This record gives sequence, structure tokens and C-alpha cells, in this order.
Amino acid sequence: MSGRHNNKLPTNLPQLQNLIKRDPRSYTEEFLQQFRHYQSNIQIFKHQPDKPNKDLAELVMFLAQVGHCYLEELSSFPRELTELLLNHHTVLEPDLRMTFCKALILLRNKDLIEPTSLLELFFELLRCHDKLLRKTLYTHIVTDIKNINAKHKNNRLNTTLQNFMYTMLRDSNPIAAKISLDVIVELYKRNIWNDAKTVNVITTACFSKVTKILVAALTFFLGRDEDEKKDSDSESEDDGPSARDLMVRYSTGKKTSKNKKKLEKAMKVLKKHKKKRKVEVFNFSAIHLIHDPQDFAEKLLKELESSKERFEVKIMLMEFISRLVGIHELMLFNFYPFVQRFLQPHQREVTKILLCAAQAAHHLVPPEIIEPVIMTIANNFVTDRNSGEVMTVGLNSIKEIVARCPLSMSEDLLQDLAQYKSHKDKNVVMSSRGLIQLFRDLNPHMLHRKDRGKPTESSAEARIQDYGELEAKDYIPGAEVLELEEEPKGDDDEDGWESASMSEDEDDDGEWVNVHHSSDEDQEEVVEKLQSIPAEERKAKAAAVSASRLLTQDDFKKIRLAQMAKDVSAAPGKGQKRKKADSDEEERGELLTLRDIERLHKKPKSDKETRLATALAGRTDRKEFVKKRTKLNPVTSFSTVLGLGTMPLCLYIYSYSWMQTGGVQIPYLNIGITLIVPVLFGVLVNYKWPKVAKIILRIGSIAGGLVMLAIGYLAGFIITAIARQPWNRSENTLCSAGLSEYLLGAAVLRHFH
Repeated sequence: MSGRHNNKLPTNLPQLQNLIKRDPRSYTEEFLQQFRHYQSNIQIFKHQPDKPNKDLAELVMFLAQVGHCYLEELSSFPRELTELLLNHHTVLEPDLRMTFCKALILLRNKDLIEPTSLLELFFELLRCHDKLLRKTLYTHIVTDIKNINAKHKNNRLNTTLQNFMYTMLRDSNPIAAKISLDVIVELYKRNIWNDAKTVNVITTACFSKVTKILVAALTFFLGRDEDEKKDSDSESEDDGPSARDLMVRYSTGKKTSKNKKKLEKAMKVLKKHKKKRKVEVFNFSAIHLIHDPQDFAEKLLKELESSKERFEVKIMLMEFISRLVGIHELMLFNFYPFVQRFLQPHQREVTKILLCAAQAAHHLVPPEIIEPVIMTIANNFVTDRNSGEVMTVGLNSIKEIVARCPLSMSEDLLQDLAQYKSHKDKNVVMSSRGLIQLFRDLNPHMLHRKDRGKPTESSAEARIQDYGELEAKDYIPGAEVLELEEEPKGDDDEDGWESASMSEDEDDDGEWVNVHHSSDEDQEEVVEKLQSIPAEERKAKAAAVSASRLLTQDDFKKIRLAQMAKDVSAAPGKGQKRKKADSDEEERGELLTLRDIERLHKKPKSDKETRLATALAGRTDRKEFVKKRTKLNPVTSFSTVLGLGTMPLCLYIYSYSWMQTGGVQIPYLNIGITLIVPVLFGVLVNYKWPKVAKIILRIGSIAGGLVMLAIGYLAGFIITAIARQPWNRSENTLCSAGLSEYLLGAAVLRHFH
């Protein structure tokens, strides 16, 4: 059995590989034979490295497969392959080069080669003009670094590789630099290299002269992580009053329409407060990890002003700079006049430019810097000479800018824009109402008296802080409600309810939980007491409560409920004026989206070309509704063509005996001409002028039927008159012949109609 195997093994490497993996010691001699064969092929290869060598490729893969079985004999094998690739990778045949790389990857997977030297080699090989090889190397680099940092992060190795990639980003070969950037970005997205050093290495690519590298770096910073896109709406019950608490408060007692409206209003306020209280997600913190963002933004702006890239790349640069300014609250005053130049309705991608202007606004920018931008938008967009969509985009942009920098809005401009609430376009109306609603929360006194809405406690206290002003409070706002809620407890103790509940809590075995629900009357009493207390006394009580006790989660829940009541309850001495305008405001996070600028409350009308294109596109798949052009009798064409030959044939068959005597001569030529010429003429007319053919067919059929009817009557009358028959017989013959021809004519008319 062994002799039979030995005879086949030198030429059957897969079989030998399988046997060596089972029992390496038994096949040492065969392995050494193949190893010597490999060494001789290496010497031949060095003389002609650009020639294909199939035997060498098979031997290299064989040795890589069994490398873990003979560690001493193959100790220099990885180093030899590495040197061959370093010295001859530019002239190697592509398949042989790919085989060498796969062999090294196999050795790395068996931990027979150090990752540092191999990854540095692969980064050098990225310069090769072989797309399949580059894709293979990219996949292995990412996977290998991921496996290295799977259990714990290898900081020493990561630092070495990051330094090497930093040099690769400056490589003269744009392909190698681009793949190196892709590797760094992919490792960051997989949370393997998510430190500040990685981010600042990527920032160097933003100044690359290669467009693809620049776009890749900008795309990385302008992207969002998947965790940030997910809406984490689920919040703990201890964080504040829940929707159930509000329903218990406003639904208990008498059910009236007034309580129903109060509940709806309170639910909206609860949703708004939850969005304000929602913790921002910073999982994608690339922009936050940039060192010295002020200097970086200034360099980017200088690069943008002198850039000769495509307009799309310039838009990406503007978006990145605006995010840097907005998130880090930078002072980059030259950016706003640069953006202001592009604020025209006919400008390409003008909504993205408006988004940049809104994103770059923040409360630390002086109002006189932002005011020219707002005036430019108002003069160029919010005018009656523009369409409703353009005006809507302008109003939305102004709203987003002043939401971040309220001091930049003047009272005259605000009242002017508020008058568009009665515009004929629904989108303009809703955008104007959104701006009005924004200033009802910020500073209602800037609006006309009729636009201020129903005054509430929060709106009465609302004001816009001056530039650079900070309001630091030494107490917890709303804490005075805790002192007011403690007062009625003495009355409850007199009734014995509290003592009874306490005794039940002591005797129970942990199965029952005492839940306290405040009634509508108690809450209304607390709100009324708060309104009756002066503001100064309220602050003093809040300061006393804040300094005298440690607040629990239940206490904070009560405080938030009382603060929400300020947005619901009317101000002291004010009755209900009007229903508060509903606003579809969403959460304002760090970043704006195009939807905030392009928000249209009503779908715009399509123009004639769009409607026509939609109609034509919808007709292609609606064949069942298309009028089918079918013949009344599908056999008519066949019978007509067949009749041209069968009529002379029938004449020949039936008159054959007479034709033999020579007494009868049948004019076949005249018959053929009489039949073929009218038929061909009708086919030609029907082919060239189908509409005319239909008209001729209708007129001919009607005229033919009438002529046949007249011939029947006249023939019957003339024959009886020649035979000198009495009048009664002539009348009978006339009617019988006429009716028979009439039926034939009616059949013809019915057939064609």
C-alpha cells in the first residue's frame, strides 16, 4: 500500500498534503523531496521573474499548507516569500503574485509570521496595478487587525500600524493612499481604531490634492453612525412624569371637553420636554475628537476659497466647515460672507448652502455677523415674486438660523415675516406659523399682540439673553412645589388614611406596592397656589428647599410636572384667548438635515410635462384597458384569398365535360383580373389610408344594401308588368322579391356595422 502511494505522491501534491497533515513524521522524506524541488524552482525564478511558473505556484501553496507541520525546515520560508514580493512585485506575473500573497495570508492565519512585517509588505503591494490583488489585501488587512484586537487592544501594534498608515496617506501613489484611508475609516467604523489619533490622521486627508482621497475623508466626517440614527424614545419612568400620569390627572373626575383639550395640550408639552431632556448620543464622535478645531477650520476655509474642485466637492467642504463651526462654536467670521455670495434662488444646490448657513450659526457669533445673512435670505427668497416653495425654503432657513442665534432677528423683520401667515400658499403659511411659534417660546414681546397666542407662565418669563450673558442659578427652579405639597399632608393624617396605609405596608409580605395617584383637584390647587405666590417669594422658597434637603427622583419628577404646568396653564389674570397653534417642531440636535430646510407641508403641484410623462408611463402596463383592434370575422382574409383560386377551380371542375367538346370557352384571365384588381386596390387603400378605408367601407355597405333593396322591388314589378299579370299578383311578386332582397341587404349592413 505504501509503495503504491509513493509512486503517486511526487506528482500528486494534494494527496501528499492530506497525508502529511495526518502523519507528518511518516512523510518527511517526501516533503524534503518537494522542498528541494521548490528551492531549485526559486533559483530558476530569480533569473526570469517576469515569466509564469505554474510548478512554483503549486509548490508554494503546498508548503504554506503544511508549514505548521515542519517548523524547523520552513523557518525561512515566510522571509523568502516576503523578499521575493518586495523585490519583484512590479514585474511578477499577476497570478503568481496573487499565489504568493495567498500563501503569506495562510501562514499569517496559522500565526507563523509576524503581523507587523506582513501588513507593511501588503501596504507596499497596494501600489500594484492589480484591482483583484488590492481588494484581497484590503480585506485581509481589515480582518487581521480586527482579529488582533478581538480579545484586547494591542496598543503597541496599533501605534506602529497607525504611524505607518500616516506615512502611506502621504504616499505619491494615489491608489495606495486611497486604500490606506479606506482601511482607517473601516477600522474606525468597526470601533477598532476609534481614538483621537485615528481621527486626526484622517484630517490630513482633507488637504489632499487627489479628489478621491479628499471626498473619502469628507464623506467620513459628514456621515453618521447607525446608533445616532436610531431614536431612543424609551425612557425610564423615574426620569419624569409619564403619559399615564397625565392621563390620570386629566381623566379623573368629570369628563368635559375642557379637560380633554388640557390633556392634549399637556401631552404635547410632555413630548417637547422629553426631547429637550433627551441625552445626546456621541457614538460617532469623529468631529469632537479633532485637535485644535479652530485652526483646522481656518485652514479648510482657506483651502475652500482657493479650491478649483468640482462644485459638489466645494459643497461638501462647506458642509464640513459649517459642522465644525456649529458643533465646536468656533469664531470663523469670514465663512458667513463666503456663504452669503451663493444665497440666490437660482443657485445650484441652494438648499444645501442654506443648510450650511444655518448649521454654522450659534449663540457666540455676534448678531451683526449673522444679520446680513438673514437679510439676504429674506430679500432673495421671501418675496412675492418667487414661488411658494422658494419662500418656504427661505422662511425655514431663517427659522433655523434664529433658533441658534436669536439676537440676529430684528423686531421689524420678524413682524414682516409673520404677516405671511395669511399667504395663499399653504407651505408659506405653515412656515410663517412655525417662526411665530418659535418666538412665542423665545420672546413673545417681539411679535404683534395678536400673534403672541395665549399667555402662559413660561411665556411671561421668556426673554432672549443678551450677547455673552449667562444665567447661573443657585437654586433648582420649581423646587418650591415640594414645600407646597407637604402642607396638605397634615389634613390627610387627621382622616386616618395615611396611618392605615402605613400599617398595611408594615403587615404585608412584600406582595403589594402602595401607588399614590394625585387627583386633578390636588394638582389644580398646587398650580393655583404657585400662581398666587410672587416671583421673589417663589425663588426664596425654591432656594430654601434646594439647600435644606437632598432631592430624590420622585422629587425631581414633581418639579418637572410643575414646570410643564407652566406651559399649559394660563398666566395669572389671563383668560383663554385662542387655541395654541400646533407646531410640528422636532428635536433640534447638533446637526441639521435637509428636511429641516426643505420641509413642505403640502405636496407641490406637478407641471404639465411631469403629468404627461406620468400618464404616458402608466399606459405601458395597462394593456387590458387599451382598445383591442380585432376583426369582426378573423376568417375573412383567409376566405377572400382562397376565393381568388377556388372560383376558377370550381369553374374548371364543373365545366370540364363541356370544355372537352370545345363548345364552351371560359375566360380565366378576365375572371382573375376582375377578382384580383379590386381586392388589391382595397388592400392598398386600407394599408395607406386606414381611416379612409373605414369610411369607404361604411358608405359602400349602406349604398349596396339600399341598391339591392331597390333592385328587388323594381325587378319584381317589371317582370309582372311584362307578363301582363293582374295588379294583385304584381303586388304580391313585388313584395316577395323586395323582402328577400331586403333581408340580404340587412344582413350585409348588420355584418359591417
